Amino acid sequence: MTTRKRLGIIVYAPVLVGNDRRTLDCVHGMEKALPGLRLEWRLSHGGRPIALPQRDAWLQEQIEDGGFPVVCNGGQQCPVTVWGSERSGLFSPGGRDQFEVHAKLPLDEPMIASAADVLEGIAEGARARWGEATPDDAAVDIAYQTAPTQQGPPSPRRGLPALKLFENIRSPEIPCYLGWLNYWSSAAARAIGFPDLARDTDLLSRSRRTASGGWVVQLTDAPLDLDNPAHLEALLRAYDRFPEIGGRAAL
Repeated sequence: MTTRKRLGIIVYAPVLVGNDRRTLDCVHGMEKALPGLRLEWRLSHGGRPIALPQRDAWLQEQIEDGGFPVVCNGGQQCPVTVWGSERSGLFSPGGRDQFEVHAKLPLDEPMIASAADVLEGIAEGARARWGEATPDDAAVDIAYQTAPTQQGPPSPRRGLPALKLFENIRSPEIPCYLGWLNYWSSAAARAIGFPDLARDTDLLSRSRRTASGGWVVQLTDAPLDLDNPAHLEALLRAYDRFPEIGGRAAL
């Protein structure tokens, strides 16, 4: 796998139950969003792609411990991966177990153009409560917002607000942080008060509804780059607009 710039996607959904088809729906959602993408390989223990002629049947059989193993496009130069895991209620909002779906994609022009569709496909497939897509470089800064850190007091970078740990947020419908592209289910949107037609004109110009009634909300036209003052300001404005995100406001 190469080390080119990457886009990370993660969505948070209700925990898997039994032979849950949401695993397949997430993968199918990605493939629908990126015509020509076929996630029909698994990875060996050494990281080598191995073809899956019966991918869907294999994936259903591999559901274990609340998640599913990595499947990928088999590409060494332009790798796309997706996998799922369970997040314990001990470390989750409201003390409830969650199903997380993670994806990694190259941050190139075709992927950038389709990124909102990919996030929507994964999130709607997982029946997610919320999720986000962010370039890896910006995601590092965003990770420093979690408060408190293991080293002590909060230490967010670039003037970003400190955020509560997931387990200290009262409801799984409340997004724990913001990204470049944000998926908010209808329940998550209600929890943070979006949309407000008087205050969200700019955000609504880069937002769209999903089939389930949720929203995909894009903070900046280009992928989030926190070295760009305009991008940093857009992220700060969004946090100011939604104080509930990250558990910063009592509801």
